[in-house]
Amino acid sequence: MPGTNLTRDEAATRASLLDVTSYSIDLDLTTGDTTFGSTTTIVFSCREPGASTFADLVGATVHDITLNGQSVDTSAYADSRIALSGLAADNTLVVKADCTYSHTGEGLHHFVDPVDNRVYTYTQFEVPDARRVYTTFEQPDLKAPYSFTVTTPAGWVVSSNSVSPEPETLSGDGKLVWRFPETRPMSTYITAVVAGEYHHVHKTYQGAHGEIPMGLYCRQSLVDHLDADELWKITEQGFTFFEDKFGYAYPFGKYDQLFVPEYNMGAMENAGCVTFRDEYLPRSRQDRSFYEFRAEVILHEMAHMWFGDLVTMRWWDDLWLNESFAEWACYHAAVNATEFTESWTGFTNARKNWAYRQDQLPSTHPIAADNYDLQAVEVNFDGITYAKGASVLKQLVAWVGLDPFLEGLRGYFEDFAFSNAEFKDLLMALEKASGRELESWAQEWLQTAGVNTLAPEFELADDGTYASFSIRQTAAADYPTLRRHRLGVGLYDKVDGRLVRRTSFETDIEGGELTEVKELVGQKQPDLLLLNDGDLAYAKIRLDERSLDTLVTSIETIDDSLARALCWGAAWDMTRDAEMAATDFVTLVLSGVGSESDAFGVNRIPGYAATAANQYSAPEHRAALRAKWETGLRELLVTAEPGGDHQLSFTRAYASAAHSDQALADLEGLLDGSFQLDGLVVDTDLRWTLLSALAKNGRADGARIDEELARDNTISGKEHAAASRALIPTAEAKAEAWELAMVRDDVPNETQRSIVLAFQAYGQDDVLKPYVEKYLSAAETMWDEKGTQRASTALEYIFPKQLASQELLDRVDQWLETSQANPAAKRYVREGRDDVARALRAQAKDAAS
Repeated sequence: MPGTNLTRDEAATRASLLDVTSYSIDLDLTTGDTTFGSTTTIVFSCREPGASTFADLVGATVHDITLNGQSVDTSAYADSRIALSGLAADNTLVVKADCTYSHTGEGLHHFVDPVDNRVYTYTQFEVPDARRVYTTFEQPDLKAPYSFTVTTPAGWVVSSNSVSPEPETLSGDGKLVWRFPETRPMSTYITAVVAGEYHHVHKTYQGAHGEIPMGLYCRQSLVDHLDADELWKITEQGFTFFEDKFGYAYPFGKYDQLFVPEYNMGAMENAGCVTFRDEYLPRSRQDRSFYEFRAEVILHEMAHMWFGDLVTMRWWDDLWLNESFAEWACYHAAVNATEFTESWTGFTNARKNWAYRQDQLPSTHPIAADNYDLQAVEVNFDGITYAKGASVLKQLVAWVGLDPFLEGLRGYFEDFAFSNAEFKDLLMALEKASGRELESWAQEWLQTAGVNTLAPEFELADDGTYASFSIRQTAAADYPTLRRHRLGVGLYDKVDGRLVRRTSFETDIEGGELTEVKELVGQKQPDLLLLNDGDLAYAKIRLDERSLDTLVTSIETIDDSLARALCWGAAWDMTRDAEMAATDFVTLVLSGVGSESDAFGVNRIPGYAATAANQYSAPEHRAALRAKWETGLRELLVTAEPGGDHQLSFTRAYASAAHSDQALADLEGLLDGSFQLDGLVVDTDLRWTLLSALAKNGRADGARIDEELARDNTISGKEHAAASRALIPTAEAKAEAWELAMVRDDVPNETQRSIVLAFQAYGQDDVLKPYVEKYLSAAETMWDEKGTQRASTALEYIFPKQLASQELLDRVDQWLETSQANPAAKRYVREGRDDVARALRAQAKDAAS
């Protein structure tokens, strides 16, 4: 039985048979708080009259089906499909149903704000969830125009893919009917309806191609946090940049950006109706990295309006292309059109490390993954799809040139506007514009998995110059592809207490094991030799002994932020690969992060060091290293610039590291005001950070958490409280948290996520050991019983990796050999197993140092 799955072959068969003329969708959101009315009319043609096909609908109660005016028995609806037989050349299908509101962020999500009891709903359809709201042919290559009609209670507003109409008021009950104009042709997964008691503001952008009406929406309880001027600024900068560079006017008329609660992802590129998690409207102080990343998310979703929405992949095999392109485009735009001119540094410090980690897991896959069905698609929204793809596109741009790359894009948009395409179509457009053959590049970069490592090999002459110099490329045994790389090489010398770039040049690695670099012969050996200077390549880099010594003592003296990010990345790679001891990495971070200028560096690097101290340190060194990390962070905190980003980041890191009596007393003091730091405002979210750290160490119980929740009776407060309770190191607290996150179905998606992220805390081994078997037992059935969203969140983050031991490794291996669990569930267990094996190798390195 297919259930909610759909194979690529089934979709191809249906696309070869049908063309969809239009959808008319009537949603009644006044029928209750658990279900809503959904009536769908699909007009479509069939190339083979008399043939059969099916429509998609999930979790509905179907009341009536008619095909071409003839009643179809509702038994035709089974297993999430409506069987359709005896098709005519031209067809009209009408399905009347009741569908179910979601509390998992899939389909039409329903939320009641605890602050004021106002109701908010929104849709989230990618990958295959439009069929939870209306009857569909759920695949991206059956595009059509849509007409939405939405009935709501009085006082609601509605946004969809076309301009919001003036509502009609029904006599008698005051209900509102919103009849939206027909959209341009689009795929089901980018349609959207957002309805509720939203606050909204509007503005018109005047661009080179005309006016674009814009809207911003949020919950009423977040109005004070809607920084509209800043959001308008980034949005207008994006429109100006993309319309110019893409050579194509914004294609969807109006542009609403809606900040919605309990959102699973960062944002979604619904055409003209972009949804964002409403945590992007911060109620407490955030550092610069938050605002930089928010700008990049806004630009990412806007880039999708052209790449993904205007021109859409034929099938999900090219999902990577949608996301990789938008990822590359948002950073390119941020650097060239906004105040965040060093965004590629943040990409290197954060997003690229995500890609490197993902690409070294046993679940790694080619960028162009073989998404043979929807289940395969749903587990491939990962660091490879986003960050590795963007890294590879960045290298492609460097190889073919920016202007030819953009010229190829313009031709692609013109040729495939409002239709579907495949990667080969983009490749042809880029080849035409650049004059380069790209098929072999695509083969080695997009259709093979794994990350290469690049290391210098050289001999020195008596005078200290390079007598010979080569770059050795290696690959993992399971993924042995050696690739071409466009690579910068930088030489840095100590000058007046700073590490200064003497020279830098680009060279090509042609794909072999050893590439000679003649430009360096005769050059004096620098204090720091940096491969991949400029970060054009996607590869792990290694440092020679002299360069590593320089890095350990002088990383803070490198003036170039991107060069520093590459050095941080190289050191972290070496630590993860058991080539650098965890103790040495923590020492490096404590010596250099205090003067780091990149916002993402300051925000993320302490997290890497915390992993080194807690997970990669040898057990016999761990107590001392954790103490050193805690003490070092306190010193960084008290000496940080008052009111600056470093102070905020170090406060959060110190709270996470705190375990000694002194440190926990500091946290208590920050909460009650007896310990104060100039410039540090202990606001709502920071209070939760401090209280959670106390709960983790057994210094805050449920009653105290309830007291804090009474101060912050918001959905964010409820999520923080749930996480804090999950951190309490008692058997009772863990049992309650497990029940909420792993067993019950009525826990909202973001509350479940908060619990899962908190559950497996370091330093709680005794109380967590029983959950190894509970985890493996849950993994057997959770995917099928709880669905993609709940299962993927839980199985990824509640894996007991902090209990890393050979015993755990052996038990997980045994389970993997015998389990009949869903392959998607086993993927997450394999990834957790890999984290444990990596930790054990790193611990052995640290023990030997």
